[in-house]
Amino acid sequence: MRVLSVVGNRPQFIKSAPLSVALREAGFEEIVVHTGQHWDRELSQIFFEELSIPEPAYRLDLRTAAIALMETAIAEVLARERPDWLLVFGDTNSTAAGARAADGVPVAHVEAGLRSGDLSMPEERNRIEVDRLAALLLCPDERSAETLRGEGVSGRIEIVGDVMADASLRFAPIARERVPIPYEPGTYAVATVHREANVLQPRLGRIADGLGRVGLPVVFPAHPRTRAALDGIPLASNVELVEPLGYLELAALASQARVILTDSGGLQKEAYWYGVPCVTMRPSTEWVDTVAAGANVLVDDDPDAIAAAAAAARMPADRPALYGDGNAAYRIAEALGKVAGR
Repeated sequence: MRVLSVVGNRPQFIKSAPLSVALREAGFEEIVVHTGQHWDRELSQIFFEELSIPEPAYRLDLRTAAIALMETAIAEVLARERPDWLLVFGDTNSTAAGARAADGVPVAHVEAGLRSGDLSMPEERNRIEVDRLAALLLCPDERSAETLRGEGVSGRIEIVGDVMADASLRFAPIARERVPIPYEPGTYAVATVHREANVLQPRLGRIADGLGRVGLPVVFPAHPRTRAALDGIPLASNVELVEPLGYLELAALASQARVILTDSGGLQKEAYWYGVPCVTMRPSTEWVDTVAAGANVLVDDDPDAIAAAAAAARMPADRPALYGDGNAAYRIAEALGKVAGR
């Protein structure tokens, strides 16, 4: 059986790593298509090198987030390869482009059923659209499965856990062993900002102001778009703007931080698995269970709230296991085979 996997950005590279292993072990042939939505080496090629992801059979190198352009290019690959499954991850424009391009090839959606409730986010609109198009909906938990049942989707729903948990459990210990960090563990914060709404003014200026009020050194690896948007916005002396980090570098740094401040859905979950409290600089999150557990606080872009939440952030002493046990990739391979009658 042949599976065509569409990836285009950092979280998708991470999610695809354990799944590629599981697919190979289950006897699937995987064809990887890299859309080029992220093309900077630190956000793209380095993941293939660090995580031993199979080199893409197709590098579209589109260097764009335009869904229509990616859709056309992916459709050409599908016409050539005619796989048994088209596998898409998460909620990016690459995800939507892959699902739209399917043209009769059944779509399997990893991370199906997640909702933040904020339709102003393009990611939320992508999630809803892809779930309506998917033949197989691979959910991280019962909450997301119940959401899909409520929406009346036509595809088969399977609860498999979260492949990000697989990657985190596998790679975080390796990262801490291999990668030295510039601070004593627990004495600094890590910040990431990349969401479309957050790299616009006045939000980005307010977030930068809030980071400057955190009473710790703040290591701020900046996505190229974020770095460009920060031009002209002053950063306080405690905020250290650095180049984007490789996955293992970021895992080593984030897993030993005092607190993580982010707008990334993936890093919210990773913080939980690392045992590091999280402050989410968004008005909503799709990972509501981390908030309910007391491990994650929503602060939007309010500078005072960012600083106060960072100072008060603590991991609960007794936190539930969330989003799987590290075996999601094998359950996904099993689900693909089961639906296809293997």
